[in-house]
Amino acid sequence: MASKNAIRLEDDAALRKALEESGQETVLYFWADWAEQCKQVDSVIDDLAKKYTKTQFFKIEAENFEDISEAYEIAAVPTVIIAKKAKIVGRVDGVNTAKLAQLVAAKCGAANGISTPATADASVGDFKQDLNTRLKGLINRAPVMVFIKGTAAQPRCGFSKKLVGVLNEHGVKYGYFDILTDDQVRQGLKEFSDWPTYPQLYVSGELVGGLDIVNEMVASNELLGMIPTDSLEK
Repeated sequence: MASKNAIRLEDDAALRKALEESGQETVLYFWADWAEQCKQVDSVIDDLAKKYTKTQFFKIEAENFEDISEAYEIAAVPTVIIAKKAKIVGRVDGVNTAKLAQLVAAKCGAANGISTPATADASVGDFKQDLNTRLKGLINRAPVMVFIKGTAAQPRCGFSKKLVGVLNEHGVKYGYFDILTDDQVRQGLKEFSDWPTYPQLYVSGELVGGLDIVNEMVASNELLGMIPTDSLEK
């Protein structure tokens, strides 16, 4: 049985109220029912809610609350944000349950009367990955992942807009990363994947290519054949 402080968000006003009125950290867990990778994190969130009973854990279905997802720059699920009022004090992208447990312990332990080992904050810092490890994590955040300029809702270049349009037109579910928000990723991914331009499309962790390649695959009816079934609209 889920704890009362593990709340499936039904109304964004409830989240705004919690953030405005609470003087402590609030956990925001962004998920999607089609994403198999969310199941493991969902279980961990339930376990953490039972341990940190004075902390509110909001489960937010990302696609149903687009404004909230945009506000917290959710590019893929699962993503967990720890917020204190309007400020983000912690973030875990993807399936990294060890980091999630460490971060909640560090940020929410005191409010729950749970002593946090002196090494907890250091342990959170230890999760700062080198660039290549971080890039691998970003590429695998969703079965279909695009690196674009801007957001999926508001692309900021014509090529990114066209690529997003192709995926939407063909009912492909995808995560995205806005390279304009992180120059380290923007420059590093070019070298990592040996592909000098954006946008870039990845499927199952492998580079497919840019807009020209995607258009060629659409024309030859190859694109949908390489997309995982769970990543296609039914």
